[in-house]
Order: sequence, then C-alpha cells, then structure tokens
Amino acid sequence: MRDYGKRLVKSEGFDLEALLAFPNDVFEVRLLKCFAVGQAKMPFAERVLYIRRAVEIVDGWGVCDLFCSTLKEVKKHREEFLPEIEKYVAQGTEFSQRFAYVMLLGCYMDGQYLSAVFSLLERANTQYYYTHMGAAWLLAEVLVKFYDAGVRFLQEGALDGKTKAKAIQKACESYRLTEVQKKYLKSLKKR
Repeated sequence: MRDYGKRLVKSEGFDLEALLAFPNDVFEVRLLKCFAVGQAKMPFAERVLYIRRAVEIVDGWGVCDLFCSTLKEVKKHREEFLPEIEKYVAQGTEFSQRFAYVMLLGCYMDGQYLSAVFSLLERANTQYYYTHMGAAWLLAEVLVKFYDAGVRFLQEGALDGKTKAKAIQKACESYRLTEVQKKYLKSLKKR
C-alpha cells in the first residue's frame, strides 16, 4: 500500500482532494488517504491542514501507526508541529491521542523535548486501550533512551499506574537496558 501510495501521488493528474472524497468505510482506502497526505509534495503548512483531516479518519492502531511513520517531515518542523500534537492530546479521543504519542515517539525522542513529552503523557486518557498502549510505548522508549529522567517520571509523574506498569514491562523487554536497570524498574512496578 505504501508503494502504491508513492506511485499514486506521483502520477499525472493526481488529485488529493478527489482521493479524500472517497468514503472511509474501507481500511485500505483510509490507509491510502493517510499515505497520500504524508507523501504528496506540498509546503509543510499545507500538509499540517491535511494531517488534521487525515487524523479524523484514523480509527485503528494500524492506520495510525503507519500514518505516523509516513510523516518523517515533521522532524524538520518539530517546533512548528508541537502545538498540533498538543491539540491532538487535548481532543482526548482514543486515536487523536494515539496519533500524538506515536508522533512524539517517532519525531520527538530528543532530550530537549522530554518536558513536553512528560507533560503530554500526564494528560493521556488511558481508559482507551490504544491510548494506554501508545502512552506506555512512548514512556518505555523514554526509559530506554533517557533512563534517569524516565525513572523520575515513573516516581513523580501523574500518569496512571497501569500505564506506568505497562511501560516498565515494555522497557524491560528491551535489550538496550542492563539487568540492573530492569531489576530496579521492576521494583518500581510493585510500589
């Protein structure tokens, strides 16, 4: 689908608006729309508007995560796009938040954005399964890349206990942490 999307947006006469007008009742159509939004050539400010429209049709983790992986351009515009991520978290819906957390994971895993990541994690509506899993995945990656800061967040942050426990589980599955680090994380799970 990704390859087809690349060919489609490069084809003569491609019309993104025409593609977006198709009904959203088929998984592959939703996925193709998201790929096209991420792959079509356009100025970044215009892409942000299309991203907003595409996020509205995301209704599963597969479309969400594949869409996020297509939006690599966001890395070049992190400051500009961060308010968008904040809006998706504030919407509080399962997949708007999942989108935000997966975008943070893919484009904002940098020490300068840790405070924003932690602030946004504290607003996760983890009653939704896919928000819970996205937040846990994000926190697990923080624990792997920024262990000390991640541990402080586990101890002091307002994220719910079940999501912290899932993040610890996921972090402990990583080969990038030492056994000593994993043992300490597991001890935090019991508190």
